Order: sequence, then C-alpha cells, then structure tokens
Amino acid sequence: MNNLIETTPQLWKGRRVNHRQQTLSTGYARLDARLPGGGWPLGAVSEVIVRQPGLGELSLLSPVLSRIGEAGQWVVLVDPPWLPYPPALQARGIHLGRLLVVRSRNEQESLWACEQALASGRGGALMAWPERIPFSRLRRLQLAAQEHAKLAFLHRPERALEAPSPAALRLKLEPGGNRGTRVDLLKCRGSHPPDPAWIRFSEYANTPHHTSGHEPFAANAPRSLLAGRAPATPRAGSVHPRDAGTGDTGRGGRDGRAPRTDH
Repeated sequence: MNNLIETTPQLWKGRRVNHRQQTLSTGYARLDARLPGGGWPLGAVSEVIVRQPGLGELSLLSPVLSRIGEAGQWVVLVDPPWLPYPPALQARGIHLGRLLVVRSRNEQESLWACEQALASGRGGALMAWPERIPFSRLRRLQLAAQEHAKLAFLHRPERALEAPSPAALRLKLEPGGNRGTRVDLLKCRGSHPPDPAWIRFSEYANTPHHTSGHEPFAANAPRSLLAGRAPATPRAGSVHPRDAGTGDTGRGGRDGRAPRTDH
C-alpha cells in the first residue's frame, strides 16, 4: 500500500500524522478537516457505528474505495448485511473487477477472513460487518492493518459503544434531515474528538426512515453481476481457517470450512 501511495499520482493523499501513519482523503472536505492527518488512517482500524445498516456507510467510503480500485488494489467486503447491488456500486465509482465479497458461516470464519484480507499483498481495503468481536480479536485486526498498511473499516451496531476499542478511529452516522448525514467523531487517535461533520450523501441517506435499499445493496440482486476474482493470496474459498472448530456458533454451519466467496 505504501508503494501504491508513492507511485499513483491520481490517488488522493492526505498528510502524514507521524512517521508511522499516513492518511488517505475521505473525499469529503468537511470530514477531512476534522480528521487527524486530513483523512482515513492508513494502517489502522476505523469503526463506523450505525443504528441500522444503510445509513450511508457505503456512500461515506465510496470515494476512497473508488480510488483504491483505480489503482489496481482489491476491496474486500466480509459479510455485508445484504448482497451488494452492482449497478449502484458502479454509479459510485467502485470497480467491480476489484471487488471481492466473502460470506462466512460463523464468527471465527468472519474474523479469519478479515485477517487474511489484511495480510494479502493485493488487497487495498477491508470492509466488514462483524456481529460480535472480542477485544483481543479486534486488537489483532488493528495490528494486522498496521503491519500491512491497509485501510480497515468495521461497521458495527450501537451496542459496540458499550465496550472499549483499540481502533484508531470511531465515528457514528446519524440521519440529519435537510442538513445531511451527521458524522460524529467519537474517537480520533492523536487528537480530541472534533465537532460533528454534516455530509450530503444522497436524498435517501439523510432521512430518519431511510432503509438499506437506497444504499448500494439489494436483497435479490443476481450474484452473476458481481465481477472480479479472489486475490491470488489468500483464496478464502480454498484455505481453511486455523481456528474454526466444531464449537463455533454464529452465522451458520459448524463444519469448519473456509468462508465462501462471491466473485
């Protein structure tokens, strides 16, 4: 990823926070102005807290995901709440040929897939929707993102705020009516949380009764429209997670098989 930053002129860069961490612009000037370094922290976990999926989280990340795809890097989605809808993703500039969707069968598989995505040399960004995640595993994801200089976004429910987190950034999305979507910065490593930012994603994402159907998701979108193949390293569909066991609970099967990929 560091090589990507230095060799890709069209990639919109933020500025250095310190000698070990860089940032990539969010694509929203109001939000960049409030974030340490002027953008998303590279090599760190960022948590996006939402009351329910579909409040604008994909719209929030579309600018940076688009630029990552343009640079030839992969965007990995682990357990999105609904099947991503390709036409809407394309309309937001996201490259389907560099998009990988991973479906896990339980929590351990989900977290394993996240770690593998961060360790892959061809991956640029991870987005995941973990139902539950222990502090120790969250710390492992933070360390993996730091070691491999990746963007990592975890979309989490409001109840996650009840527990501490090692994530470098925590923000919360709230519908804000005519002013746009309210982005509350709850935790910013290296600075005190600033005032909220108001961003206009779309007419739908700003209404209190917004549902996920207006984000680039669709419950019944044909899977054949999802383009792209899994990165050569790792292939989640052929490598078994080391810690999947018969005692797993969560998203389904207990057979310990590797997560399924849609591509």
